Amino acid sequence: MTRASLDKQPHEVASMFDGVAANYDLTNDVLSLGQSRLWRKEVAKAVGARPGHTVLDLAAGTATSSLPFAATGAYVVPCDFSLGMLREGKKRHAWLPLTAGDATKLPFRDDVFDTVTISFGLRNVQDTDAALRELYRVTKPGGQVVICEFSQPTWAPLRTVYTEYLMRALPPVARAVSSNPEAYVYLAESIREWPDQPALAALLQKAGWSKVAWRNLSGGIVTLHRGSKA
Repeated sequence: MTRASLDKQPHEVASMFDGVAANYDLTNDVLSLGQSRLWRKEVAKAVGARPGHTVLDLAAGTATSSLPFAATGAYVVPCDFSLGMLREGKKRHAWLPLTAGDATKLPFRDDVFDTVTISFGLRNVQDTDAALRELYRVTKPGGQVVICEFSQPTWAPLRTVYTEYLMRALPPVARAVSSNPEAYVYLAESIREWPDQPALAALLQKAGWSKVAWRNLSGGIVTLHRGSKA
């Protein structure tokens, strides 16, 4: 699968991420020009994990994103549907409870987690609405969702430069550092076609989340969305 215009068949997306698992974290650091680490720090602040809290880290990949939550003493469950990613994560972080799961059919009971979070994974789910409803279902009343996802730069000149980077510069860079560069052609296109900030906020509200808000990072290249469960 290389075209974002195609339906996101779960087995194809999982296979794609299996193919990039080995160098995934390094590739992200290079392609984001080092910004991915800053974005992860902002997610950790928004989640606000602390001892006694339960956190679901969906689309956790190799579980690198889960480490800041675990470091606070919270109980974090890294969940992903790419077995290749989970295997790689288990090699590095064997002590974490890495769990295989589909975002549209999560293997958890209702009202389990204080916070559910997903970074750079929601746009790869076949049914965004179903995933947002599932995240709502497994969140405790009074809990929150934190979504970090690529979005639309708010400044027109930056938006133009960013789009050019995605479609022209990113694929050759990916070929140099990624174990499966073709996957990054799909990823670039999926970013370009993803809903903007107000559109994603509307989807969150539709799924039942209240107090929905967002904050732009890096000029809107990435956006942090938040919502609460009453």
